[in-house]
Amino acid sequence: MSISSVVRRRTLLLAALFAACLSPLVHADTPTPLAKPLRIGITLHPYYSYVANIVGDKAEVVPLIPAGFNPHAYEPRAEDIKRIGTLDVIVLNGVGHDDFADRMIEASEKPDIPVIEANRNVPLLAATGNAARGAGKVVNPHTFLSISASIAQVNNIARELGKLDPANAKTYTANARAYGKRLRQMRADALAKLTQAPNADLRVATVHAAYDYLLREFGLEVTAVVEPAHGIEPSPSQLKKTIDQLRELDVKVIFSEMDFPSTYVETIQRESGVKLYPLSHISYGDYSADKYEKEMTGNLNTVVRAIQEAGA
Repeated sequence: MSISSVVRRRTLLLAALFAACLSPLVHADTPTPLAKPLRIGITLHPYYSYVANIVGDKAEVVPLIPAGFNPHAYEPRAEDIKRIGTLDVIVLNGVGHDDFADRMIEASEKPDIPVIEANRNVPLLAATGNAARGAGKVVNPHTFLSISASIAQVNNIARELGKLDPANAKTYTANARAYGKRLRQMRADALAKLTQAPNADLRVATVHAAYDYLLREFGLEVTAVVEPAHGIEPSPSQLKKTIDQLRELDVKVIFSEMDFPSTYVETIQRESGVKLYPLSHISYGDYSADKYEKEMTGNLNTVVRAIQEAGA
């Protein structure tokens, strides 16, 4: 055998050994895909939209409670608790709007199921109205009615899902950024319709203590809250006190909840002379990926209209 042949064989052998050694290194940083897609539980309609937009077709989003139930008054059912046993992780509001989920998880066959608290490190507002009374600080849990807080929650959820499903982490991050960009554009489009900021003297009230986050996006502060608690109508004496308060404070606008039409709201409007504008709580109807964008666009446009008409 010639010297050149020996050299060539040795070169090929060394190349093969090098490739064999390098192969594990090339694949060492490649995450192993899960055996099956994640099944992600959610408690509220906005979180269905958040998660559905984050995961796309890489995971399944499963509501803990069927559409049509009021999350403020929901009592866990056996079939809903059983559903938790089929899930891999649950995304929670975690600051008071879905406390029923804690009882469900504790009673399920997976009491240690991973939980993602969407509002971790998200700035929170204090509760207003009667909900704020009592010992200790009470926070307003309706963070999903803020575009800014929603984007922060979407990023939190995407990051935590990426830890559970590293193979799709980059996809989750990219989807979260694209979704956040759309949400920011929604707010920008709404603000662009206002030629000037709201009148500093514009005083607004709300029927339900939920819309502070939304109104803060426009620089508005809630002066009064009508309902003693969500879904509980004020007594005649409370109603009279509220009407007197609205007159005294010169409130011009009341934002009501479109899913809870009540005669007492009409009474307030008639007796106080304020204008009524209905907003969506984004808690009713079917779950869908685009529900949050559709209903929040409606909310933003309603606030813009209220500001414009109050200014006129």
